[in-house]
Amino acid sequence: MAHDPLFYVIALAMLAVLGILATGIGGFARGGEWNRKHGNRMMRWRIIAQAVAVVLIMLFVWLGGK
Repeated sequence: MAHDPLFYVIALAMLAVLGILATGIGGFARGGEWNRKHGNRMMRWRIIAQAVAVVLIMLFVWLGGK
């Protein structure tokens, strides 16, 4: 499982989701001008990155079952 290159791509995608989420939550907690300007954009990027990660996981499971 860990020898499959797709596994590493999935791990990278999940780390990207985590990084985007942490940045968005940090901006929300800090508040101010940065949050007003970038808060919604960060959460939109999180949703997109999360959808990509889920699709990659589903692809990994589907290919692993064959």
